[in-house]
Amino acid sequence: MAKIITSSKPEQGSVSRRDFFRVAATYGMSSTMLAATALGSFTLPQLAQAAEGNAKRRYKKEAKHVLKFGASGFNENNLLIERAGCIDFLNDIEERTDGEIRVEFIGDNQICGQLNCVKKTQQGIVDMFTASTQNSAGGAPYLNVLDYAYMFPTRASQYHFLYHPDSQKLLRDPLREKHGLQFLFSHCELRGLQMGLGWKDKPLITSIEQLRGTKNRVTGTQLGRIAMQLLELNPVPIAWSETLDGLKQGLIDGAETWAGAVGYANMSPVVSQSVDLRFFCGTEATMMSASMFDSFSGDLQDAVMESSYLTQVKIQAAQEAALVNTVGATSPSLPGTLFHKHGVRMANLSDEERAKAERICAPEFNPEPWTQWRERLDKWSGGQDTYGSIHKIAREISRDTLAENVAPRRWWKS
Repeated sequence: MAKIITSSKPEQGSVSRRDFFRVAATYGMSSTMLAATALGSFTLPQLAQAAEGNAKRRYKKEAKHVLKFGASGFNENNLLIERAGCIDFLNDIEERTDGEIRVEFIGDNQICGQLNCVKKTQQGIVDMFTASTQNSAGGAPYLNVLDYAYMFPTRASQYHFLYHPDSQKLLRDPLREKHGLQFLFSHCELRGLQMGLGWKDKPLITSIEQLRGTKNRVTGTQLGRIAMQLLELNPVPIAWSETLDGLKQGLIDGAETWAGAVGYANMSPVVSQSVDLRFFCGTEATMMSASMFDSFSGDLQDAVMESSYLTQVKIQAAQEAALVNTVGATSPSLPGTLFHKHGVRMANLSDEERAKAERICAPEFNPEPWTQWRERLDKWSGGQDTYGSIHKIAREISRDTLAENVAPRRWWKS
């Protein structure tokens, strides 16, 4: 992992944030990000030399399209913790189109954040973005279609759906028509509860009864709140800037998110238990303005889709490895991982406990609370049974299929 530190006196072999941004100011953020992620670890001269080489290559001819890419809180460090694929896509599309498409990456919440990247893309302030579909659901409510409780039993089932040709009519086409967004690719995890330091000295959570009555921060998803209410998890919308302090001070019991997000968002120091509830999607997705995509020639549209596909394949493998080797979302966590370093315990609920939660909150077993949203999403999709159809696709593969073993498919060609 690239070692970027904030100290004014960097350690040997590391680069301070100030020096990193000095290089970026000279050669561009995208060229510097490409250099940092390719090198892994580097000195300042090495970073500058690689960034200069990238800039010369990327600007060797005039681009037909320059895309402004807003990537919420992502930077050169945490893209190696949660593998969202931003720089992989940037690199692939520029090489694939021989510079006809150039992508200018703007991360670290500099131009947009988790809650407003979607709106800024719809407004044309940025051309594409990466943020969670759950936080983006405020500006694009059809994204709630991914958040029915226990619709996806495993991460493998999530990847299987994203590669599935029917993801076109169940997710991608309605998203274009209703909200003007071209869904490109996504990381896949399933959400649980990340318990704050108030749970550090408490027994490891093994049952949903231990979670009932707790107070938990919720993201922007409307359907996720239904599941939390049914499980008596008291969803509370809290600003991200206040969430870390709330977890540290015990003002809230936990936060509804996924293990990889704990790592990339620097939550590990204030989380004591990561409860693997898996009750709905955690999908950090990259989308593009549909009108921008439509302005490309046919050849460039094909290039965008192929780069999206190959980025999805990279995410699938790299994220599974990062969960084990970087985040430490295993029992026990491997030495050197973030969870091991900060003493975060994985609370792996049994299949029986998750089945108990599913019987309480899933539409299959408790349909009434979901009726209004289900009818709305079905109408937006042109009358399809969104929950039933995605639920069925998610169970086409065995529950014990490893996520890295899901067969990739070019969903738009199948």
